[in-house]
Amino acid sequence: MQKEQTNRNIILQACEGENYFGHTQFVHEHVLGLITSGVAEHYTPDGVTIYSEGTLCLFRRTQLMKTIKKPAEGKPFTTINIFLSQEILKRYSLEHQVKADRVYLGESNVILENDAFMKGYFNSLLPYFAQPEKLTPTLEYAKTIEAIELLLRNPALKNYLFDFSEPHKIDLEAYMNRYFSYNIPLAQFAKLTGRSLSSFKRDFDKIFRSTPEKWLQKQRLEHAHFLMKQKNKRPSEIYLEVGFESFSHFSHAFKKQFGITPTELHNK
Repeated sequence: MQKEQTNRNIILQACEGENYFGHTQFVHEHVLGLITSGVAEHYTPDGVTIYSEGTLCLFRRTQLMKTIKKPAEGKPFTTINIFLSQEILKRYSLEHQVKADRVYLGESNVILENDAFMKGYFNSLLPYFAQPEKLTPTLEYAKTIEAIELLLRNPALKNYLFDFSEPHKIDLEAYMNRYFSYNIPLAQFAKLTGRSLSSFKRDFDKIFRSTPEKWLQKQRLEHAHFLMKQKNKRPSEIYLEVGFESFSHFSHAFKKQFGITPTELHNK
């Protein structure tokens, strides 16, 4: 079970019980996050990165991410996230005359030093989660600006934070073959590949000779079949991993595609 206490840009997230597979896979804004207990496993096509308790990380906007959040040592998974919206960053840039020198081309996810200043900052947020009404919009904005100021102690993060350029048009075929298992709306796939939704659909038809919906489902089912037959994965382990929201939808679509349910295939 996942719980969140939210005041717009500042979130305390708690996942109680067993492992929780995160459904939020499109990162809209930069996020400064501190894992206060538990472990997070972030899955990308390049592999898995494990973030343990105490990890402080900056996640870049406009990217795809899959996460499994795990309790550890008898404690639930909890994290404090500060969302650094483009609106706030542009306002800060204008008021303080801070601008990017160039387009940011570095790592999307940057692990930061959890020094005394950062520890003091996150400790100062904890009382507000017990009494969320005390975190007024004015205080919330001030705490978000404080986070930006703390990050800018590292000059290398200026371009990271203040590069406001949007994704450029990229190779659609290569991108979709790499990220088909991410369950996000088509509009977000379009944005990530530097296209409007209409041009995304038009280009998709030229390349794949199919609609995005049909192609995505076929790719996800074939990948699921491979994972079960070649890797001996259980259907319950993989339906979220390959991009389905519910096991029943996955099972129905799988049987329609292959003439056998995922459970029957696995039992063979």
